Amino acid sequence: MTGPLAAVLVTGGRDPDPALVGQAVRDVVHELLDGRDPATCVEELGPVGVEELDVARLVDAMTTPPFLVDRRIVVVRDAGRLTAADAARVVAVLEHPVAGVSVVLAAGGGTVPAALQRAVADVGEVRDASVGVSSRDRRAFVQARARASSVRLDGPALERLTAQVGADVARVEGILATLAATYGDGAQVSVEEIVPFLGQGGAVPEWDLTDAIAAGDAPRALDVLHRLVGPGGRAAPLVVFSLQRHYLRLLRLDGSGARTKEAAASLLSVSAFPAGKLLAQVSSLGSARVRQAVALVAVADEDVKGATALEPELVLEILVARLARLHRAAGRAA
Repeated sequence: MTGPLAAVLVTGGRDPDPALVGQAVRDVVHELLDGRDPATCVEELGPVGVEELDVARLVDAMTTPPFLVDRRIVVVRDAGRLTAADAARVVAVLEHPVAGVSVVLAAGGGTVPAALQRAVADVGEVRDASVGVSSRDRRAFVQARARASSVRLDGPALERLTAQVGADVARVEGILATLAATYGDGAQVSVEEIVPFLGQGGAVPEWDLTDAIAAGDAPRALDVLHRLVGPGGRAAPLVVFSLQRHYLRLLRLDGSGARTKEAAASLLSVSAFPAGKLLAQVSSLGSARVRQAVALVAVADEDVKGATALEPELVLEILVARLARLHRAAGRAA
């Protein structure tokens, strides 16, 4: 930030992760403080457990000039609890913000009224604290948090951290803080030094598996599979079910006439991003291979339920390897 903004709204997508929103709010407040003492500059409203935000108190805080300091920062937790009428009062204040006063609104508790979002954007900034669904998005998030940390992770340590937290990227901040407390600011941390702090592996989204399979990368797909079914992970029938759902979506798209991700999203009742990936996979595989994939998953579904003497995990490994080979063959034929 080049100067104190009158308002900042921290959003978090459709279902804000409180940990990620909280981290983003701390970042914003730190930037606004610019070295000042938070005890004299920051006022927090909307603590956990309060059913309604006191909008009168909020308006009073936003319209009271700083006293004995040159900046006041008003942090509003769970700003989604503001009603449309409450938001209108806040918007009126933002039309003529008080010099030296910044309000930070944190997503949560419901949807922040659109009028308030627009008002914040007019006089300040809207930040999205959510992390994208792809492994690339999560990797970029972890790398950014690591760069901002006071410790320095070497390449293998960063890779291990990214792989270990999986979709639970909110854990990264705590791990980095613990590393700093243990090894000191500025310390170079190796993979051997970070391992004891990683704990159990984070959740692995099912699309990590289907993405690796679609890339024809059997080793990576098997690695993701092992994390999915590891200690505390998913049962084999659930993994087969997720793959079955994936390939039945491809089958439904095949021959549907859908040519755009928007059309595919409407047909499958999913968002445009995954619909675009599914559409690309249908195009790459072709009708014959899509049907072959569906047949492979159907056989595996029976096998993990006892149709074979093979262990369920081995059935999954064979299925994933065969599906990855199918996609790899399609890529070579293209």
